[in-house]
Amino acid sequence: MPFKLKSKRVIILLAALLLALGVLAPTTTAAAQTSMTAAALQANLNGAGATFPQPVYIQWIGQFQSENHGVKINYQGVGSGAGITQFTAQTLDFGASDAFMKPTELQAAQAARPGATVLQIPTVFGSICLAYNLPGVKNLKLDSDTLAKIFLGKITKWNDPALKSLNPGVKLPTSAIYTVHRSDSSGTTNVFTSYLASVNAAWNAGPGVGKTVKWPKGVGGSGNAGVAALVKGTRGAIGYVELAYATLNKISVAQMKNKSGKFITPSLASTAAAAQGIKIPADFNLLPLVSNSANAQAYPIVTSTYLLAYNKWPDAGKAAAFKAFVTWALGNEGTKIAQSLGYAPLPSALHSAVLQEVSQIGS
Repeated sequence: MPFKLKSKRVIILLAALLLALGVLAPTTTAAAQTSMTAAALQANLNGAGATFPQPVYIQWIGQFQSENHGVKINYQGVGSGAGITQFTAQTLDFGASDAFMKPTELQAAQAARPGATVLQIPTVFGSICLAYNLPGVKNLKLDSDTLAKIFLGKITKWNDPALKSLNPGVKLPTSAIYTVHRSDSSGTTNVFTSYLASVNAAWNAGPGVGKTVKWPKGVGGSGNAGVAALVKGTRGAIGYVELAYATLNKISVAQMKNKSGKFITPSLASTAAAAQGIKIPADFNLLPLVSNSANAQAYPIVTSTYLLAYNKWPDAGKAAAFKAFVTWALGNEGTKIAQSLGYAPLPSALHSAVLQEVSQIGS
């Protein structure tokens, strides 16, 4: 006669005994494992820097925090220059910059935490577009020479012959051109002026390249948001902003003539095209490779943007939380958010190399 267990208490005790003996293996669902990992993360992180990636960083942070309740991340868009300065001064847990750190900046940051290495972690690629306010004018076309002359103050009217030649059949107004640039120390400015210096000798010999330059004319706005607001509120204005800011503010953007002679609209696809097939440098200094790309489908003013962090942190909890956040942001969910805002994800080979660098982060 078979043995029957009639007591629920006996069944539970027997199951516990079998687990202890290894006869039954404990099973944990993927969701439970993720929940346990999320619960283990406990940290408050403070970061600041580039406004260029701020729209995607804010959305990343919001979603990551909703999945990891023990982590609080504060990010302030103060410009790349201020981000580098505050990161070096150790007032932040991490910084952010569109401009790759200069050797002197890197040395200063290294010296601030002896025994640790500064990591410049690429996160996404974005396009710097020329946002303009000309009611009735759609699909404005520009080339590098005309763009440089506008910001040099050599082309001052919208109906200038050079602009009319690039835009046949378009009724351009006779009004003045008002240029808008960044007033703060900006990685976006560094990328924009790097492009102008590479394509125009007068710009290279004049204002040159930098996070700040001496602008020949125009008014300044703080951050990408400040430039976008000035352009949107000023008829006849043109300024440079990351594509997401023009999209979110519903501002028209110009088509730019690229290295192959094609007029390209800034978009997710044309941004991604600039990063296709690039050879990955060991230090991840990507701007020289993606700016003014030879790819016929690429928008010409493209850059990567970076999170700045040390590989060794004094606080193990913060190190684990930051590492988890960056890994998540570069994963499928973070990529979808970035693409929805027009930022292009890292190509496969670069993505693998960056994750390898992120894996170094610890205490």
